[in-house]
Amino acid sequence: MATTASTRRQFLSLLGLSAVAVSCGTTAGAAAGKGQTKTLRYQGWAGQVTLPELAEDLGYLEDVKLKWVGNTISGPQDIQSAATGQVDFGGAFNGAVVKLAANNAPIKAVISYYGSDKYAYNGFYVLKDSPIRSARDLIGKKVGMNTLGAHSEAMLDIYLQRGGLSRAEIAKAEPLVIPPVNTEQTLRQKQIDVAVLGGILRDKALAAGGIRPLFTDYELLGAFSAGTYVMTDRFLKQNPDTARVFVTAVGRAIEWSRSTPREEVVARMTDIVKKRGRNEDTAPLRYWRSYGVAEKAGLITGKEFQLWIDWLADRGDIKKGQVTSSDLYTNAFNGSQKSSSTAKSGS
Repeated sequence: MATTASTRRQFLSLLGLSAVAVSCGTTAGAAAGKGQTKTLRYQGWAGQVTLPELAEDLGYLEDVKLKWVGNTISGPQDIQSAATGQVDFGGAFNGAVVKLAANNAPIKAVISYYGSDKYAYNGFYVLKDSPIRSARDLIGKKVGMNTLGAHSEAMLDIYLQRGGLSRAEIAKAEPLVIPPVNTEQTLRQKQIDVAVLGGILRDKALAAGGIRPLFTDYELLGAFSAGTYVMTDRFLKQNPDTARVFVTAVGRAIEWSRSTPREEVVARMTDIVKKRGRNEDTAPLRYWRSYGVAEKAGLITGKEFQLWIDWLADRGDIKKGQVTSSDLYTNAFNGSQKSSSTAKSGS
């Protein structure tokens, strides 16, 4: 198995390669000349309904269409694909967005799309009879998560820091990539010691019993927006109206999911998954409760990035002052922002 330090180095190297590719690539989805593209290529998540997919089904995207090009289990991979023009938008944990921007990728976060609250959170779970009870017990243990260098690894790092572990001791906890749909089974088969579970997959696992939480990101940080959708500066410049329709539609879908009875949201999601015909299990959708976005319509305030800028600088992953939060995002395409006083907008 690769060590934690080496996987982090590999991740940062991959981001560097992505930035290089961006510098010589093009945004294939942008229409030539004055015409703006009306088709947005994207990656989905197996068995789940993303906010853009929900927005499209609700009719909020108007004449803009989504084109699914495949699934991903990795936010960092998704935004790298957006940065290099393989898709037109991608979403990831805000710390991963900071890292990619630090490698000079010309991207801009345009709306928050997931977060943690009392319903939507990621928990670090162990088997009920596991001897693991504290941060120190994780030294030398395997922690299964969907991807490295993103949300789950950041939460693990913060938990271990707060538990009083040194940087050398923290490096001895071993994060491993496990596809989300396999994480519960991998834990129950004792191939890993800790499983990161969130959303419908978490509640499905809890309903089956036999596991207990070690900690959750909601316990660590309270309610917060954790990830944003990004688009390239080039795409935003060439397709401002399309971007505005997209971002505003996602914001409306967030608010629709908040104000609509949960049973109706779940029924709609189930119908969406069945209609798209990707041979997915719809049963876990009944556990959905929230997307966890903290701000109205996904507006970005800047604090979502500053936390991770400081954390990455403390770890030495980026240099202090290398990234400024206001340079990372814009609310200009979010139709819910009626005035500049509604929320601070990035450049």
